[in-house]
Amino acid sequence: MRAIGIILAGGSSYRMKELSQKRAVCAMPVAGSYRSIDFALSNMTNSHIQKVAVFTQYNAGSLNEHLNSSKWWDFGRKQGGLYVFTPAITAEGSFWYRGTADAIAQNLSFLKNCHEPYVVITSGDCVYKMDYNKMLQFHKEKGAECTIAVMPVSMEEATRMGIMSTDENGAIVDFEEKPKQPKSNLASMGIYIFTWSVLREYLIADEADPSSENDFGKNIIPNFLKDNRPMYAYSFEGYWKDVGTLDSLWDANMDLLDPKDPINMRDPSFRIYARNYSAPATRIGSGAKVTNSFVAEGCTIRGNVEHSVLYTGCQIEEGAIVTGAVIMPNTIVRKGANVSYCIVGEQCVVEEGAKIGERPENYLDGDWGIAVVGHQRTIAAGSVIKPKEIV
Repeated sequence: MRAIGIILAGGSSYRMKELSQKRAVCAMPVAGSYRSIDFALSNMTNSHIQKVAVFTQYNAGSLNEHLNSSKWWDFGRKQGGLYVFTPAITAEGSFWYRGTADAIAQNLSFLKNCHEPYVVITSGDCVYKMDYNKMLQFHKEKGAECTIAVMPVSMEEATRMGIMSTDENGAIVDFEEKPKQPKSNLASMGIYIFTWSVLREYLIADEADPSSENDFGKNIIPNFLKDNRPMYAYSFEGYWKDVGTLDSLWDANMDLLDPKDPINMRDPSFRIYARNYSAPATRIGSGAKVTNSFVAEGCTIRGNVEHSVLYTGCQIEEGAIVTGAVIMPNTIVRKGANVSYCIVGEQCVVEEGAKIGERPENYLDGDWGIAVVGHQRTIAAGSVIKPKEIV
């Protein structure tokens, strides 16, 4: 595929609260074996894009470590490679990335040495599978200079997303970023294909505009539209979930536990690749019961686990009950503890008899939500963390 791939992985997310204080959103665990960025990386390699740049920024330590070798996603250096960039200090000054467009503009020195005529840009915090070749073919057939992947959403969700209107041919005629009163429910998925020579001109002009917020949704896309550049919406019909909120992260993990598997993670022709952390095999004790769950390497399970996701190195002791939970790496759930419908961060200890979360059917008044425990917390013996509580 004659395109360079760019993954925007530098955003902070106040919506992730406790979980994003020490970890980038794109490094959030998903489905037991993956980080959220693995889906974008895998889409790139399955689309035969061999040169991929990732722009990281906030809390990037664990994310940069995750990306320190391209071999996990099969990006060969002879054909391209995986390149990771953070904001740099130069003789001219130093800036955090001021927006999604600025992240690319700050790295034009790398991109100008690339000879691919197209660029595929996506965020690293979404769970989905997409063959970008099909989108690029659409881009070429339409004679587009910008193509945006879209899908319908509820009108409530539309207020939090980039929303566009199209004509009968799929050409974009209107675009609004997070409108209070949306004109349509056709939402941008944050996946773009640009003709690189055109985008480069707009990035340079945007950097020179002191009033710009240096953002694709707020500046670049509206400027393309204002100049009547050929822009088209590419309809996507598969599963897609932005995991940039606590609720959506939990939802995505629960969705992937569905036996119907909305993205077919086991499809050998379109694999989801991930880094192998080389932990020992999981041990399931003779008295344990595990039902419809993802359990990563290195876990020890002696209690009951149902419809849950356990990451590397978790320990579930005898008599503990885990239901509808997402438990991040190296967390211990002690004897008699009950962990339900919640997210528990890394390196936590849930002491004996503690209770976290509650089944939604026990809250018929609708005032229910997942409980969340941040990283490296100890939940004292016998204590109770209620639904919607964050500690």
